Order: sequence, then structure tokens, then C-alpha cells
Amino acid sequence: MTESDQALEKAEKLPCWKGSVKPEPLSGGITNTNFVVSDRGERFVVRIGEDIPVHGVMRFNEQAASLAAFEAGVSPEVVYAEPGALVLRFIEGQTLTPENVRQDDMLERIIPLLTKVHKTIPRYFKGPSLVFWVFHVLRDYAQTLRQDESRMSGELDTLMTTADNLEKEVGPIDLVYGHNDLLAANFIDDGDRLWLVDWDYAGYNSPLFDLGGLASNNELSPEQEQWMLKTYYGTEIGRNDFRRYEAMKCASLLREAMWSMVQEIHSALDFDFVDYTDKNLTLFQNALEQFKQNSENYG
Repeated sequence: MTESDQALEKAEKLPCWKGSVKPEPLSGGITNTNFVVSDRGERFVVRIGEDIPVHGVMRFNEQAASLAAFEAGVSPEVVYAEPGALVLRFIEGQTLTPENVRQDDMLERIIPLLTKVHKTIPRYFKGPSLVFWVFHVLRDYAQTLRQDESRMSGELDTLMTTADNLEKEVGPIDLVYGHNDLLAANFIDDGDRLWLVDWDYAGYNSPLFDLGGLASNNELSPEQEQWMLKTYYGTEIGRNDFRRYEAMKCASLLREAMWSMVQEIHSALDFDFVDYTDKNLTLFQNALEQFKQNSENYG
């Protein structure tokens, strides 16, 4: 039985269903196998996935974050959970694309949602929580990639030196509760409000990581970045703070690239991770060059 077949069987046999169900595959997941289930007139999303230690993904944390995010009013209701399975109420709406996120009117809706995530979820989070510090993640990935003889092993020393320099540039941080995976596809617009889903990597972090990830994952323009930062912080930020933000944005792109390097070796999902790695490395190098240029201009 394939991994997909096992996931389907697990989803079908969950004890929360009121009748017999036929899970329908839901595309888009690259760390989980997802399904839509109709049960007695209601629809649900089922996320099937075990812990992924190489990525720091622990399902107890995802479950707790999902529950708190629902209580905070930013994510769908958790209907049922057990080890390896999470059932959420289905949201009828449009899954965003980077093009959607780049629309000014959409950004005006996203930033208040992000602020709510950062400030409100800790009021509802119950139990132990993870911390997501991107520079630890990068160092851990480097060890995994060396151990597993990644095709990128020869580049790791240079990448880790760069990561160390970026960490110094970020400096001291404020701590908020972060989503830490702000891909466009994790936003759903139901026509009235926005929802944020997929809390695999959630944990306490600097707000700069989510802000940098939102900008880099969706290719915001420099003008939009400035607007985003001013709106989030409620004031224009100075050059030093913008430099810290740019350093974290570079780190978020490097993390996405190295995440994919690990996936090349460890994932059984049908996805072109080599291409994803190469694309994100290019985005990282471009952002790093821009960061260096701006740093020279600032003096």
C-alpha cells in the first residue's frame, strides 16, 4: 500500500464521522496529504501527516496552534484531532495566489490579520509551544544535508557563513507568536474575511520573519514593503530597522531553499523539489545582493 493509500484509509476511518465517507484528495500540500470530506451535509478538510523531525514539525504543536488560532478568530474550527490526523471545518472561499497577495487592497486586509496572529494567539495557546528561530533551523538543516550527502553539500559552508552574518545583522528581537510559513496558498478569502491555515511551523519568533516571508514569498514591490512595515509598526521605521528586516527576509528565503534541499532527500511526495530549491536559491541570492547594496548605500 502506498503512502497516499495509507493516508486515504486513515482519513476514511476516523471516528469523528457520522456516516460512511469518501475522502477526496485536496491538492497543494507538500508536507501533508490532505482531503476534503463530506459527512451528513457538512464539509471538512482532513490533514494526514506524522511528525517530521528533520523539519521540526511536531503535530502536537500544530494541533495546539490550530486550536488557539481558531479561538483567536483567524483559522477554521478544529473538529477532531488525533496523532497524525487533524480535521478542520471546510471554508468556502478562494485560496490566494501571490498575484492576489500583491494587490494593495488585499495587503490592507492581510496586515491586520497578521497583527492579530502575533498578538492574540498567545492568549489562547494551551500547553507547551515550540520556538521557531530561523538561524537554528538553518544550522540544523546544514547538519542533516551534510549527513545525508546532499547534492548541495559543497555550498553549505558558504551558506552557513552567510547565515551567521545575517543573524548578527538581525540583532536583538521582539518575540511574538508567528505562523512562519506565509505562502499565498495559506490564506483563504471567503468574501467577507481572510483565514490563515496550515500551522505546521508555528511558534514564537520575531515578527520580522513573518513580514519578510510575506514579502519574499509573494514578491512584494519595495514600495509595498515600506507600506507593509509602516502599517504593521504604526510608524515609519528607520534605516537600521529596515536593514534588520532585510536581513531576516534573506534568511527566510534561505530557509525556504534549504527546506527544499532536505525535502529532495526525505520526501516521498510527488513534487519537483530540485526545481523548487533552485528557484528559491536564486531568489535568496538576489535578495542578498540587494541587502548588500542597500547596506553600502546606508553606510
